Amino acid sequence: MLTHLDLIDENGRLANAAILLFGKKPQKYFITSEVKCVQFYGDVVEKPMPAYQIYRGDVFELVDQATSFVMSRIYNWVGTRAEGEKADIPTRPELPIDAVKEAIVNAVCHRDYTSNASVQIMLFRNRLEVWNPGTLPYGLTVHKLHGPHKLLPTNPLLADPMYWNGYIEKVGTGTEDIINKCREYGLKSPEFYQEEDFRVVIWRIIEEQDVPKAIQSDPNNEARLLELITENPSVSRAELAKRLDLSERQIRKIIDQLRNVGKLKREGGKFGNGLLLKNNKTYIPFPQPPFLPAVLSALPESPYSSAFRLKLPIFSLPRTHCRIRYVSFSVPPEAILARSA
Repeated sequence: MLTHLDLIDENGRLANAAILLFGKKPQKYFITSEVKCVQFYGDVVEKPMPAYQIYRGDVFELVDQATSFVMSRIYNWVGTRAEGEKADIPTRPELPIDAVKEAIVNAVCHRDYTSNASVQIMLFRNRLEVWNPGTLPYGLTVHKLHGPHKLLPTNPLLADPMYWNGYIEKVGTGTEDIINKCREYGLKSPEFYQEEDFRVVIWRIIEEQDVPKAIQSDPNNEARLLELITENPSVSRAELAKRLDLSERQIRKIIDQLRNVGKLKREGGKFGNGLLLKNNKTYIPFPQPPFLPAVLSALPESPYSSAFRLKLPIFSLPRTHCRIRYVSFSVPPEAILARSA
């Protein structure tokens, strides 16, 4: 069979596709050939995540497991029994399973297996996104995906066996099938994007009342939080939680939501210099650490010292380098400190 599928050469050496198709543990040799599936409560990437799974196995198992992940976490409308007790009860999933499976099959079959990224499937409240680490073949554009086009498989040795097993078509109708199935369901036309990765977006139909109350932000809490930060720039998350009668986790979530909608912006590097209220351009600096003067006084003697060579009594505790990094990001924006090459 391997010879018939061109998965083994005359010297008995297996093709990589043979391992991905029929290997017991393909991820032992192709670490990123897994599929990551995640569900979010809202329309943006944010924690907490109600479901997160990493699937491993051959390409057929990956497709089946990822499809089941999506279909088990969307709405499924149930009708009434037509006649008799043994009659089947009609059901209709929120998304067409054929479209979902086709998008996942395309991602697994046509991805770039030399990439360090994995196929990612993200189920949001209003849409399903399937991310494929790879690019469209030369001559094929996103616009052409909406109509008949030539089949240009990125991995032909994978495509042929998946075709014989009924997972894909060999006439280049996969993306058209996704579009047609979604339209038949009354859904918004799916979208395709080619950026660093290739992405398919299948839209869901979710009414506003379906949004769980637990994930809706209270406008009063948002306004009050901004007031407290403005009044006291050094207020801690614990103090905010106490003042607003919320948990620290809820405070972090509100801050993240304010940043997502552009009301709040972190200024500075990874650790940030402060928060910028975008509505009135008010800059709120983070409090400087108490050991900042000691660091600044020691630097002139050894301006190119690393974090470990900067000898100060106050830095006798573990993780000295982290403290130094915090200092470098906590100085005012007038560039008291600058990082050399």
